Amino acid sequence: MTSVLPSFHNGEPIALGSIPSVPMREFRAAIISAVNSGSRLSALFGTQMENGRIQLIGILADPLTGSLSSIGSEVGESYPCLTLDCPQAHWFEREIAEQWNVEPQGHPWLKPIRFHPPYRRSVAAQTPLPGATEFFTVGGDEVHEVAVGPVHAGIIEPGHFRFQCHGERVFHLEISLGYQHRGIEPALVGGPGKRTIHLIETLSGDTSIGHATAYCEALEGLSGTAAPARAQVLRGIALELERLANHTGDLGALAADVGYLPTAAYCGRIRGDFLNLTAAICGSRFGRGMLRPGGVLFDLDEHLAAELSRRLDMALRDVHSAVRLMWDAPSVQARFEETGTVSRRTCDALGLVGPVARGCGVERDIRQDFPSGIFRFAQIPISKWDTGDVFARAWVRWLEIQRSGTFVREQLASLPQGPGRAAVGPLRPAHLVVSLIEGWRGEIAHVAITDDSGRFGRYKVVDPSFRNWMGLAIAMRDQQISDFPLCNKSFNLSYCGHDL
Repeated sequence: MTSVLPSFHNGEPIALGSIPSVPMREFRAAIISAVNSGSRLSALFGTQMENGRIQLIGILADPLTGSLSSIGSEVGESYPCLTLDCPQAHWFEREIAEQWNVEPQGHPWLKPIRFHPPYRRSVAAQTPLPGATEFFTVGGDEVHEVAVGPVHAGIIEPGHFRFQCHGERVFHLEISLGYQHRGIEPALVGGPGKRTIHLIETLSGDTSIGHATAYCEALEGLSGTAAPARAQVLRGIALELERLANHTGDLGALAADVGYLPTAAYCGRIRGDFLNLTAAICGSRFGRGMLRPGGVLFDLDEHLAAELSRRLDMALRDVHSAVRLMWDAPSVQARFEETGTVSRRTCDALGLVGPVARGCGVERDIRQDFPSGIFRFAQIPISKWDTGDVFARAWVRWLEIQRSGTFVREQLASLPQGPGRAAVGPLRPAHLVVSLIEGWRGEIAHVAITDDSGRFGRYKVVDPSFRNWMGLAIAMRDQQISDFPLCNKSFNLSYCGHDL
């Protein structure tokens, strides 16, 4: 079925008229068949048509061919759900139901994920309270419930976790989010404008570079702009510095969660060293203001490039020493191994991404499967492990630190000459573009659809956390409830990146 769908590449715009709009039966069959054949559901979302009805649009990504495809279907008030036959659609269909008042009939767990009034209001609706919903319960005299959050003992984002336990053993974890819903997707409609890039950079603050890269490449695709080679290299350096900082911070936090303070203390400081490298380039530790459509706003001269390389080598030496302490401690390994295990089968069924997926032995990395920018020419080997536990997720981060460090060092030593930015023209009207980036948490997907005047008619963002929260819930099954902080940190998902 998918062979008849028009294929296109990451960052390549296609005319809306070329996207097949088919009856729901064919829509379901096409998506289910493609996923069963190895493709992934990169995005599934709704958009309101001129007649007031909702069109569902699915974006399929085939890693074997490196190509994308899209298919649409107009729906009424309901449609037969995909989730039962395609678990990757689970969270997407809950989002569609909440946003558009369209019911995926037969969905096994149809509940809000962000707790906001629907975008299409058939009746007057009040804003629901985040977390005010029915929770799954387990019966039995010795079964008890533990509710954690949304306010936590630390300076962290809000989220509610409801555990069903027998003693210390967790039967089920239900995760309720939405406390940071900001309505960013609707705010992007009508753009791009002066505020658009700033909204993009704050989708998830620790992934400012990742989301800004996806946005810039989407606009460059829609406008037919080629970012200069120098800009592409500088973007790649910034993206990998973001990965280095966050992976280092995560390894330190994992050490802290098992009470191993030497690595925790060192990595907290070294994370700052990597952030400061980004600040040395553009003035912001999170890279805000560095990327703009067409290229970058900040450049490096030879002196600064050499200084960054020197400081990078120092930080990499320090992180090697700090993390080696943790790997040499048997007590740490005993807590990491066989804790919070996710099977490869579950990983594939849910469509998990990033270090979580690669920790399950899945070679899933946008930089290799759907490369764009500098990654079309400079490959970073995929880092993976196959045990699916906390150890695997930590080990993958450690491998990526080493390989990203090598990449940044090589790029700093061979920056191409030329300008840092190209002019961006008007966007193609009535087109769709998909921009995929491998952020440090995993696949970032931006889908931009322009209207007849070349403005955003719909802008869909899929943060990697959107895909992986269900993976955390599965990882906690049959675990001790005291393992939750460790499992949670091994995923380290973004609340605001999910809530948008």
